[in-house]
Amino acid sequence: MPERATVIDRSEKSAEAVVARRGERRAKREGVESGMAMRRAMRQMSAKAERPGKGQGEALSAPDSDEAPRPLHEAEDTGAGLLSVVLARENMQQAWKRVRSNKGAAGIDGLGIDETAQRLMWEWPAIREQLLQGTYRPQPVRRVMIPKPDGGQRELGIPTVTDRLIQQALLQVLQPLLDPTFSQHSYGFRPGRSAHMAVHAAQAYVQSGRRVVVDVDLEKFFDRVHHDILIDRLRKRVADAGVIRLVRAYLTSGIMDGGVFQEREQGTPQGGPLSPLLANVLLDEVDKQLERRGHAFVRYADDANVYVRSRRAGQRVMALLLKLYGRLRLMVNQAKSAVASVFQRKFLGYSFWVAPGGKIKRRVATKAMATFKQRVRQLTRRSGGRSLEQVTERLRSYVLGWKAYFRLADTPKVWKELDQWMRHRMRAIQLKQWRRGRTAYRELLARGASPDVACMVAGNYRRLWRNSGQALNAALDLSWADQVGIPRLC
Repeated sequence: MPERATVIDRSEKSAEAVVARRGERRAKREGVESGMAMRRAMRQMSAKAERPGKGQGEALSAPDSDEAPRPLHEAEDTGAGLLSVVLARENMQQAWKRVRSNKGAAGIDGLGIDETAQRLMWEWPAIREQLLQGTYRPQPVRRVMIPKPDGGQRELGIPTVTDRLIQQALLQVLQPLLDPTFSQHSYGFRPGRSAHMAVHAAQAYVQSGRRVVVDVDLEKFFDRVHHDILIDRLRKRVADAGVIRLVRAYLTSGIMDGGVFQEREQGTPQGGPLSPLLANVLLDEVDKQLERRGHAFVRYADDANVYVRSRRAGQRVMALLLKLYGRLRLMVNQAKSAVASVFQRKFLGYSFWVAPGGKIKRRVATKAMATFKQRVRQLTRRSGGRSLEQVTERLRSYVLGWKAYFRLADTPKVWKELDQWMRHRMRAIQLKQWRRGRTAYRELLARGASPDVACMVAGNYRRLWRNSGQALNAALDLSWADQVGIPRLC
């Protein structure tokens, strides 16, 4: 009996031990699950705490997610995440320096740079709060029509200085985010890229044997940008509610023309700092489609050329571009677009020609050259009551800017001929401003002309153009031109 009782006791103790061990394992398992739940809750709480609210502009991270990658920046519903970065003190100061250096005309409020600076000293806190809350409404742009060389007109929309400041601040934040995502074949209005780089790229394609170009001209591109399509493309890159709301407000701010307000349902008027960036956002979709198909192309703003080896290939590319631009609700100007030889078309004011040995070189396009001569004729006309110094100053400003842009042209002989032509016109102005034959005779003698030449010019004083091209060359030579300040192209 004792032995049996001992066995029972041992059995009971074993059973109790098993139950105890099971209870410990169950409690341990429940403790682990409870700890895991607590850690998940803490992670969720910390994630909420780290989300950008007012005063923060960081992007949300989404690790271990099966969803499509999120846009560059994503904020809360307030949309103040990225805007707080835009409205930061350093960014706004930099934007103000840029706006001031660009100068520019006043908007519809009539306030210039200095007047706006005085106004913002008192009103900026309220404007900033409106921007963060999404209640700010930009003022309409002032419509200005700029004559084009071909006789048409280009529409500009001039925002107020305050709106230019906000747009510039927005551009300084968006451009570093968006620019790296654009196509490498796009050169217009991008940091570190220029029209000269685009011309060099086009020349390289022609040199490689692509002698047919698909030249597409978009009809009034900036006036026909579809707002909803543009906002959709921008939202895919920057999903910040505040930024999207502000960009749309600028697109729909309207136009003031002659005191009459006009709503704007499409277009992004040229004249504001944001317009070039928004143009690249919209047209990058076409660039990426061309890249996927391996095409050789160059785009500068809305000017795009695709270089191919045959006209048949060019026709296929033209059909593709019509389809792609159609999706964006953009119209192609059929009269100005063509599939043609590269030597019959121009790109950014340049055209190409074949030098001995088959090397492709650059020159100023015929139309650009005609525009230059027309402008020089206007600046050097012999009427208007201006002094020679005033004419020279205006001519110098225009010619040096033109020379800087067209310095890539491989045509030194053309530059020399243009220099001679400009000096010819300036000598005619000088001769007319001497007024009398007697004055011309005295001045020419003082400048080292022979008495015979001085007498001949004075006797035929009114034949300004003929005398300026022959008899005056010796007296009013290069040293005179340099002394007066007449610019040189070579």
